[in-house]
Amino acid sequence: MDHARAAISNLFGGEPMLYTRFSIARQTDGDNSHVEMKLSADDDEGGEIGRPEHLHASMPPPQRSGKNLCFLIIAALLLLLIGFLIGYLSYRGRMQKASRCLDGSGKCEMTPTTSYLADDETEEEEVPGPPVFYWPQLRDLLSNKLSASHLEDSLRQRTNQYSFEAGQNGDESTASYIHDQFTSFLLDEVWNDEHYIKLQVKGSNNKVSILEDGKEEILESPDAYVAYSESGSVAGKPVYVNYGLKADFQKVQKLDVSLNGTIIIFRAGKITLAEKVANAKEAGAVGALMYLDPSDYKNTDALVPFGHAHLGTGDPFTPGFPSFNHTQFPPVESSGLPRIAVQTISSQAVAKLFRKMDGEQCLPEWKGGVIGCKVMLSNMSKMTVKLSVNNVMVDRKILNIFGAIKGFEEPDRYVVIGAQRDSWGPGAAKAGVGTAMLLELARVISDIVKYDGYKPRRSIIFASWSAGEYGAVGATEWLEGYSATLHAKAFTYINLDAAVLGFNHMKISASPLLYTLLEKAIKGVKDPTKDSGSLYDRVGADWVKTVVPLGLDNAAFPFLAYAGIPVVSFGFCNKDEEYPFLGTTQDTVENLKTNDKLYALMRAAAEVAGQIALRLTHDHELFLDFERYDEELLAFQEKFLPYDRDVRALGLTLKWLFFARGDFRRATDALRRDITNSDRENRIVRRALNDRIMKVEYDFLSPYLSPKVAPFRHIFFGKGSHTLQSLLENLQLLTTSRDSVDVNKLKEQLALATWTIKGAANALVGDIWDTDNEF
Repeated sequence: MDHARAAISNLFGGEPMLYTRFSIARQTDGDNSHVEMKLSADDDEGGEIGRPEHLHASMPPPQRSGKNLCFLIIAALLLLLIGFLIGYLSYRGRMQKASRCLDGSGKCEMTPTTSYLADDETEEEEVPGPPVFYWPQLRDLLSNKLSASHLEDSLRQRTNQYSFEAGQNGDESTASYIHDQFTSFLLDEVWNDEHYIKLQVKGSNNKVSILEDGKEEILESPDAYVAYSESGSVAGKPVYVNYGLKADFQKVQKLDVSLNGTIIIFRAGKITLAEKVANAKEAGAVGALMYLDPSDYKNTDALVPFGHAHLGTGDPFTPGFPSFNHTQFPPVESSGLPRIAVQTISSQAVAKLFRKMDGEQCLPEWKGGVIGCKVMLSNMSKMTVKLSVNNVMVDRKILNIFGAIKGFEEPDRYVVIGAQRDSWGPGAAKAGVGTAMLLELARVISDIVKYDGYKPRRSIIFASWSAGEYGAVGATEWLEGYSATLHAKAFTYINLDAAVLGFNHMKISASPLLYTLLEKAIKGVKDPTKDSGSLYDRVGADWVKTVVPLGLDNAAFPFLAYAGIPVVSFGFCNKDEEYPFLGTTQDTVENLKTNDKLYALMRAAAEVAGQIALRLTHDHELFLDFERYDEELLAFQEKFLPYDRDVRALGLTLKWLFFARGDFRRATDALRRDITNSDRENRIVRRALNDRIMKVEYDFLSPYLSPKVAPFRHIFFGKGSHTLQSLLENLQLLTTSRDSVDVNKLKEQLALATWTIKGAANALVGDIWDTDNEF
C-alpha cells in the first residue's frame, strides 16, 4: 500500500496528497460496527521506506501539478474519443451489411444470432429465438414453395362447370371450398362476411327484332343478358357508333345525324359497357346493342357476352351504404343506372342487321371484322330495330370469404390480396385463375410463417369476393361496410383477377405509390416464356409509361377511387389482342389451356403478388413511394401551364394550384428527412411515420364532396368533375370552344383541386403545429 501511495505521490509532482484511512476492528463483545477514520498526510509511524520523514515539510511547493492534471484529463478524453470512434465505425459497418442483406444488393456476411460483443476465444451460450429473415432469403423461400401443380389442381375445380352465378349453388359451393382450404392452411383467422343485395337476372327470353313493312323478324334471342338494363320494349332507328366513345358520338353528330330515339350499336372494347351505355343515353338513345367484333375478338362470330350497365360499383340500390340489410335504409337508386334498354348480341346478328341498313358507309377507321358496315339508314328507310328486355330483380345473399395471417408487430395494419370468385359462365380466366392464385399464396405464405418461422410485422388478409360480375359488388359492399376502419388500417390491395389472358405482353394498373415496389418485384421474377431474363426485361425501363388506368370493371378500382387504398392489378395478355372468351360461356379451362405456358404464367404472377405482399410486411418502413405523387402533380402542372393566359383572361389564376403542388413537394421532403433522422428501432416513432406514408393515397380523396353523391372522389383516379383530368378537359375547351366553358364550374374545379392537394400536403407534414396554412 505504501508503494502505491509513493507512486501516486510521484505522479502528481511529489506532493503527498491527503488520504483517508479506514480501519475496522472486531470488538470483543462481537460488535464490529466500530470504524476508525484517520486523516493523515503520511504514515504516523515514520516516513515511507527510503523516503525522509515529514517529506511534505522538507520539499518546495509543487510547481507543475496543475499542468500535469490537465495533461491527464486530455489523455483520458482522447482515449474515450478513440474508443467511441472505433465502436461507431464497427457499428456502422454492421448496419451497412445488414442493410445490404435487407435489400438484396450485397452479400449477407452478418450472422444475426451471434453477438458482435463476444470474445473470439470465449464460447457464448446461444440464446434460442426466432430466425431473422433478410429479404433475399424470404424472397427465395416464396419462389421455392410456389407450385404450378397446386395451381393446376385449384383451376381444375372449374372444369365441367357451366355457371358460378353470384349467390347460386356454384358460387356457394366454391365459397365453402375456399373456407375449408383457408382453415386447412392454419390461417390465424377465417371468416365469412354476408351481404344481402339486389341483382338483376334474366327473366323470360330477351330478343332483338327488325320491324319493316309491318312485319317483325327476330334477329336474335340470346341466352346472355346485361344486368341493370331498363326492362321493357323499345324501338328506334339503328345507328352504328364504333366503340361508343365520346369522340365516336361527336363524329356522328357532326354528320348532322340526330340520335334521339335511336338504338345505338357499338362493338366491345376500349371502355366498359357501362360507359358506352352512359354515352348513348347522354346522346338521346333509347336502347343499345353491343357485340364482339371479329377483328378484336377472334373466333367469336356466334358468341354473346354477358355484362352489366351500372356506371359504378357495388349494389346500385344501396349507393354509399353497405348492403347488410335493405330494410335499414330508405329506397334509393344509384345515379349510375342506365335508364335505357341494353342487350348484347353476336357479330353474326350485327352482320345481318348491316345488310338491312342502306345508309352511309362506315368511316374507314370504324370498319372492323363485320362485312358491310353501315353507320345509319337512308332517309327514305322506314326500318326500325325493336329491343325487348325482360330482366327481373331478385334479392340474393352473397358471401365474401376471408382468411388472415396476423402481424406480430402491427396486426392492425394489413395488406389485402383478393380475387373474384363468381362468374356467369365457367369463368376460368375471369375468376378461376385469380382464385387458384389466391389459394396458393395463402398456402405458401402460411407455410413460411408457421413452419419456417417468418414473423411478418403486419397482417395479410386473403379475400374471395362474390358478385364481381355485377360490378365488384362484394368488394365494394365490404369497403362501404367497414370504410371507417379500412381507410386507417388497410394500406395496399393486390388484385389477382384475370391474371393470365395471354403470354407475350404484360398489362399493369397501379397506384404511383407502388411503382417502385412493383418494379423491384418484377426484376426478381423469371420470365417463364424465355430461357433467361426477368419480367422486367419484358416490360422495359419505360414500363411506367404503359400503365393502364383502372376501369370500373376492375375490382381494384373501388379500393383506390372510393376508399383511397393503394392498389396494384397486373396480368399477362397478348399485345393488341383481346382474350376472346372473357365473360362468355366459352371461358373454359380447355380454351384457356391453349396457352401452353398457362400454369407457369400463373405461378409467375403469383410470385409477383407474393413478393409485394411479403415486402410490405417485412420492412421497417412501409415500401410505398410517397414521393412519386410529386411527379404526377408536376406532369399535370405541365399540361395546365399552356392555358394560363386563357384562365387569366377570365379573371382566374392557376398560381394557387401550382403553389399547392410546391407545398406537397416540400411536405414529401420533410417526411423523407424525418424518416432519415429517425430511430428505425423505435416502434412508436416508426409507426407514426408509417401512418403518414399510408395516408397519402387517402388524402387525395377530395374531402369537399359527399361520398354518396360522388363516391369516387380521388382527384387522380376518380370519376367526376373534381378530377384533375376533368379540369384539364375543361381548360382545353378554352381554346377549342370557349363559349361552352362554364366559368363558375371552372372556378369550383380549381378550388377543389387546389385545396385537396394543399390538404394532402398538410397531412403529409405530420402534426398540426408543423403545418402552414400559407401557400
